Amino acid sequence: MIPPSFEYHAPRSVDEAIALLSSLGGDAKLLAGGHSLLPMMKLRFAQPGTLIDLNRIEELRGIREQGDTVVIGAMTVENDLIASPVLRSKVPLLPEAAALIADPQVRNRGTIGGDIAHGDPGNDHPALSIALDASFVLQGPKGRRSVAADGFFLGTYMTLLQEDEVLCEIHVPAFRPGTGWAYEKLKRKTGDWATAGCAVVLRRAGERIEHVRIALTNVAPMALRATDAEKLLLGRALDAQSLAAAAEAAAAICDPAEDLRGDVEYKTAMAAQMVKRALSKAWSRCQ
Repeated sequence: MIPPSFEYHAPRSVDEAIALLSSLGGDAKLLAGGHSLLPMMKLRFAQPGTLIDLNRIEELRGIREQGDTVVIGAMTVENDLIASPVLRSKVPLLPEAAALIADPQVRNRGTIGGDIAHGDPGNDHPALSIALDASFVLQGPKGRRSVAADGFFLGTYMTLLQEDEVLCEIHVPAFRPGTGWAYEKLKRKTGDWATAGCAVVLRRAGERIEHVRIALTNVAPMALRATDAEKLLLGRALDAQSLAAAAEAAAAICDPAEDLRGDVEYKTAMAAQMVKRALSKAWSRCQ
């Protein structure tokens, strides 16, 4: 199908984009990579009267270090995440996971900020950002504010981002020495969304876990943080018993939608398996 007619704006600055959002109200939508919004428009699931294209705003691109934090511009594309020497050194989970997203064509165009702001539970960056303890810088008419990734996602296509705000930056703490990481994702074919996915970041103190964050992709209306599973692992070694207990606790919070990728029982079982795989890989990488 062809989308209905709409107005088009291509601002050169964040301030200009915010001014447009403020004047046009809820009838306007921001356009980043377009891989989520444009298909919805073609199917008439979304019918904005105006598109505000962020692709000409250079200040929204790039990756840099800021003390012990890595700052990523929201319009940075997936392939730039994959190629970034800063991320490979400081936050290797992100480039590794980005390589699992869709296909090369999508990764050349799709942005990390668009993936996050869209609030689709099937997108990968929501769970990744929760596991990484990331925060998001949002800018609106009243200035900038920072919100934690954990709590930002409220439901399917629902986030804390207001209609007159732009997601500008993603702030990610650099990994401390001894950190292990993994993103395990089950999908039917290349380019598909996850049937179930799990992101893990953990640190060991000897043979015991001293820090762990576990987040799940596409097994609920939003990305989930498996806090009960985390609590079961803290202070313990990762063995068969603790691994099974964590997977069971993570599966207990799953509420997937039945679709062509599987029914509720199958998706929940696969989420538990992704948790086991991600925890095992992250544990093995702690050095």
